[in-house]
Amino acid sequence: MRSPVPEYLASVLEDCREFDGGTVTEGNPVVASSDPDTFAVALATVGGSLHGAGDTDTEFSIQSIAKAVAYALAIEDNGIEAVLEAVDVEPSGDSFNEISLEAETGRPRNPLINAGALAVHSMIRGHGSEERAGRMSDLLSRMAGRELSVDRQVYEAELESDDRNTAIAHLLKSVGHLGAEPADVVDGYARQCAVTVTCNDLARIAAVMANGGKDPRTGEQTLDSAIDRHVLAVMATCGMYDGSGSWLATVGIPAKSGVAGAIIGVLPGQVGIAVVSPRLNEHGNSVRGVAVFERLSRDLGLHMMHVAPSGESAIRSVTEADGVTTVELQGDLRFAGAEAVTSRLVADVGDNTCTTVDFSEVRAMDGAARRLLRDAFRALDDDGHRVVAHDPDGFMESPDRSESAGENHVPVGQR
Repeated sequence: MRSPVPEYLASVLEDCREFDGGTVTEGNPVVASSDPDTFAVALATVGGSLHGAGDTDTEFSIQSIAKAVAYALAIEDNGIEAVLEAVDVEPSGDSFNEISLEAETGRPRNPLINAGALAVHSMIRGHGSEERAGRMSDLLSRMAGRELSVDRQVYEAELESDDRNTAIAHLLKSVGHLGAEPADVVDGYARQCAVTVTCNDLARIAAVMANGGKDPRTGEQTLDSAIDRHVLAVMATCGMYDGSGSWLATVGIPAKSGVAGAIIGVLPGQVGIAVVSPRLNEHGNSVRGVAVFERLSRDLGLHMMHVAPSGESAIRSVTEADGVTTVELQGDLRFAGAEAVTSRLVADVGDNTCTTVDFSEVRAMDGAARRLLRDAFRALDDDGHRVVAHDPDGFMESPDRSESAGENHVPVGQR
């Protein structure tokens, strides 16, 4: 059986072709010469699937989308506190190439506008622009699952038209927020923007970020999960420049755009999405790309504020037989789901002397859920009510070494 997803994506592209406004960027003549009718969408899941429609293998330069990954690399190299001292995380409300510096500190407003991205690039470790850009290209290649390269023509055209970025770099140096010489930083930043990708590549990169920094196909932890979470938070509020507020309200997916016409969206725990269409709106974001994301968010319920109930849905079934209540759990258990389970256990104790909690259909459990259920099991045990955990995958066993070395905090039987 063929997956229906590609057919659905193709229908979305067809419907969104009617949005033919906007103009191709004029900042880089090589990028400006790209086919304005290029149009593609790709969707990669945290389970490792990849679906697409349209020109998914057409190559183009990554441009500003690389800013998000560069930010992650700079944090990995320097630590979050050092990077925050140099670049803030507040939405600027300005265009991508505006000079948005804090009056008090001289910091760029955030790492996803050009001023912040130049400061961030200068903090990537490396002896000179080629090494810094090479480390960026290597990281993007690992995330995409194939070797990526720098388009020499795009890179040279970037340098020829980079007077504004050069001016911003000198300004950053004057206020003490540039980690290398301005010309060297601008050169490395131009190389970073000129990495060649496809829509499929960007969807795979986004899926790594959606999966907590872990490659869904190989299991490699490419980005630290805490850094990944921080980057996604900044993408949610700053990734679409001065259009970020309306994007968050209507699409609700952390995203980053580039002037070549691509947009990536990252919905944590679910999917990475990429769209490319070169015509841009007044904010520098792809006109058709925005339309496709709005459609996907609406059709597939992908808005990050649209969250399925995680309480009662954690309980698969509750049965009673011979004085024993059996509570069968399912899915991913987090705090809200564990709280619902705890409330149900308390309510269903009644005259029964034993409750069996079956974890067979549970897929994952976080620490907050584990602690809450342990406390509930302990309280029931203290009241003389026996709780038996059927836990074949050991979800109630702590992964924390300090806990496992101490007393057993799970006062339940195992069967």
